[in-house]
Amino acid sequence: MISISFVTVTVLLLHLVSHSPTLAFPQYGSLAGLSAREWNELIPRLNQVDPPNPPEPLKYNGTKLVHDSAHPFEAPEPGDIRGPCPGLNTLANHGYLPHNGVASPSQIVNAVQEGFNMEHGTAVFLTHAAHLVDGNLVTDLLSIGEKTSKTGPDPPAPAIVGGLNTHAVFEGDVSMTRGDFFFGDNHSFNQTLFDQFVDYSSRYGGGFYNYTVAAELRFQRIQQSIATNPQFSFIAPRYFTAYAESVFPVNFFVDGRSTEKKLDMEAAALFFRDGKYPTDFHRAAQPSGTEGVDMVFMVHPIAPGGNQDDKVNNYVLDPTSADFDTFCLLYTNFVNQTIRGLYPNPTGVLRRNLIKNLGFFYSGIADAGCEELFPYGKL
Repeated sequence: MISISFVTVTVLLLHLVSHSPTLAFPQYGSLAGLSAREWNELIPRLNQVDPPNPPEPLKYNGTKLVHDSAHPFEAPEPGDIRGPCPGLNTLANHGYLPHNGVASPSQIVNAVQEGFNMEHGTAVFLTHAAHLVDGNLVTDLLSIGEKTSKTGPDPPAPAIVGGLNTHAVFEGDVSMTRGDFFFGDNHSFNQTLFDQFVDYSSRYGGGFYNYTVAAELRFQRIQQSIATNPQFSFIAPRYFTAYAESVFPVNFFVDGRSTEKKLDMEAAALFFRDGKYPTDFHRAAQPSGTEGVDMVFMVHPIAPGGNQDDKVNNYVLDPTSADFDTFCLLYTNFVNQTIRGLYPNPTGVLRRNLIKNLGFFYSGIADAGCEELFPYGKL
């Protein structure tokens, strides 16, 4: 049986690193791609931010009205950025995050705690992991969707700060309401997939989405991608985050006053399609994370793997991928391969901010038993 505490931390590598053995990034580079000359030319044009410590846990962590008069729904305007995460889209549409969809890690940690009552360690770990690979580490800004100059001046090509839309970094295959990247759009609401979400909720949940539905729909989406996506990959960390994604709607989108862990379809449509709180919505009754993941996984367990040779229905197990017993391997690979690959020889402000963000990242899992790594030394 999977340990709840283990799953709670493993899942937080939510869409962090790519699928390849070298953890390379297929779409975007980063500030690490700059030559020394280019970096020296760029730095004076950036708003250099010394990243603050993450916000503290909520002083009051019970349920409360979050769709209140101070946080009305405001649809995104032209130029505002939204991305693959319906939770972050909702927080931006209700003013818990900047409406333009560009935020600092501190703003995101505050928002997911305040708006959904996400557990503090989960919020810190997830946010700084995403920021390390997708954000501008000098300006301390992250796009919740597409690449944008709003995070600061673009570094010279080919290095780009990609935002959360970047495939196989924040988002991954087999989303419940977003299509696989292979089919062209990995971040927009997909009505066909949502119709399937509703159908499975009707068949297995009596018209509600719950952990039972989550188990069946998660397995169905995996089988669909095996059968239709020749580039389907289901290895760590996406292997873990896909299961976490399955329980997040139950843990965060159900009104905190409810005594039953089930999501009705009207509320589901508002969150997934519109990025909008239901009327009079109250956040979760207690700090929450990945409760229910073990339940979902054990119904249809499947080992990490992916389609090989660019062929559908050619799912091959990958024995090198981390599984639910090797979280520390995920952490080690993320730091030593992904981050070191993006930033091989940082200096000055970039090195300082890398060291700080890696420390914040680790603080979210400090009790998981993993040895903290210091690839760039200590301050």
